[in-house]
Amino acid sequence: MAVGRRFDHRTARSQCACCFPSPIGDILLVHDEHGQLRALDFVDYEARMLRLLRLHYGVVELIGKTAPTRTVRSLDAYFSGALHATRYISTATGGTEFQKSVWALLRSIPSGTTSTYGDLAKMLKKPRAMRAVGLANGANPIAIVVPCHRVIGASGALTGFGRAHGLVLCGRHCSCRSSRVRRLSPPLARRNFWILRHVQEQRRAERNTRAQEQCCAS
Repeated sequence: MAVGRRFDHRTARSQCACCFPSPIGDILLVHDEHGQLRALDFVDYEARMLRLLRLHYGVVELIGKTAPTRTVRSLDAYFSGALHATRYISTATGGTEFQKSVWALLRSIPSGTTSTYGDLAKMLKKPRAMRAVGLANGANPIAIVVPCHRVIGASGALTGFGRAHGLVLCGRHCSCRSSRVRRLSPPLARRNFWILRHVQEQRRAERNTRAQEQCCAS
C-alpha cells in the first residue's frame, strides 16, 4: 500500500489508511481524521482505489493508522455472517451530488435483498437514468459497506462490482462448478465462492419474501 507517498508536489490532503485481514483476502481501508470511512477495496484493486481517491479528492497522502474500533468490529461481524453490521460504519465520500444520491440509496438496500439499476433510477425520480446509475454504482469507492454488489441487471445478472472484482456467475443459479472459477488464484477463488454464497443467500431471502407476500395476499 502506498502509505506515506504523495502523488505530486502540491499540498496533499491526508487520509489514514490500514489493512484489514478478511476471510476472503486483505482489504484496504482509508478513513479521515474524524474516523469516517472514505474508501474500501481489496489489496489487489489498490490501483483502482487510489485512482478514485485522486478523482474525488485531488492530491492525497495516505498515512498509516489503525482503523476505528467500530469499523473493525463491524467488518468482523459482517464476515462472521451478520450482514447488517456494516450499517454502523460511518462513511463519507467525494463525488458529484448525483453519485452521492446513488450511493446513499445503495446503503438503504437491506441485506438479503437486491435491487436493479432501473429500480434505483425510479427511486431517484429519474427513470431514464439507468446508465448513469450504473456508472455511479461502478465508481463507488467504498465496496461492501456501500453495497454496490446488491445491484443487479434487469435480467438478474450480476454486473458492476461483481464483474469488476472477478466474480463468476454460472447461469441463473450461481453454480460454483465453473472451470473459470477453478483457474482463479486461491485468494480470488475464495472471494468468488464467498460472494457467490452471499448472492445465493440474497436470492433465497428474496424468494422467501415473495412467497410470504403471496401467502398473505391469497
